[in-house]
Amino acid sequence: MSDPVPHFSIDKPEELPWFVVEPKNIAPEVKDLFEKYSKVPPDEVASHITQSRNKAFKVFPFPCLGRFGFLDLSISQSRQYKEILERMKNGDTYLDIGCCVGQDIRKLVFDGALSENTYGSDLQQAFMDIGYELFLDKDTLKTTFIAADVFDTESNLKQLDGKVDVVHAASFFHLFDWDEQVRASTRIAQLLKPKAGSLVVGRQVGNVNAGSFVGMYGPKKMRYRHDGASFAKMWKEVGDATGHEFQVDTFLEDPDLADLKDLGEHIQEGTKWLRFTVRKV
Repeated sequence: MSDPVPHFSIDKPEELPWFVVEPKNIAPEVKDLFEKYSKVPPDEVASHITQSRNKAFKVFPFPCLGRFGFLDLSISQSRQYKEILERMKNGDTYLDIGCCVGQDIRKLVFDGALSENTYGSDLQQAFMDIGYELFLDKDTLKTTFIAADVFDTESNLKQLDGKVDVVHAASFFHLFDWDEQVRASTRIAQLLKPKAGSLVVGRQVGNVNAGSFVGMYGPKKMRYRHDGASFAKMWKEVGDATGHEFQVDTFLEDPDLADLKDLGEHIQEGTKWLRFTVRKV
């Protein structure tokens, strides 16, 4: 499958409503990561991040790049983060699907996870290459990065079939319509170890009124926005197809409206963040 949204002109990124010139109010945990993990001087953190972000935005202008949303380090916001980190310290394997520049992997490693047991995958190899420049860890990070299309069952992700304990999928499923999300979820289920406790965690754009909505950028592609019930229904469908049972926990939370106010008509009424945990039982 091709890119979830075909490329479009970004000759003037400043004209896009989701492009912010520089990061504002960098969170303490983000500064800590760049200063202590990447060894970036404190007064250079913002400019260093912006330089790499600008390169990544030229690869594909995702809003999470344009608005520095990737700095949320969303894995650490998961209710299961403590469990995941402890499991990884004890040898569990982790895959970040749609990892972009690999920011959540670095957060885990900084907090004590074994990097040799981490994997990152994205459709765009360039994002993962830029991640090394962003975090200055080309010679130290032992993560295996895999450029792959989740819809291609013969991609290099095949090496992980049945071998992953935890999959993190942030701002990933919401790129697709219902049928595509079912296919992507089914493929991810095949990557999980065939045992109780294997996890899929993440967050994405959801809506209190589940349904199909027009995407905010590129051609008018429909994307499915879940509430908790529809997300659970999708994983029931995946479980029936794969012969597994999944326990699904979700919650909707309000986005930062101050951060989204400039997006206007691009944000549909009822938009929320959907956070989820899918646990194999």
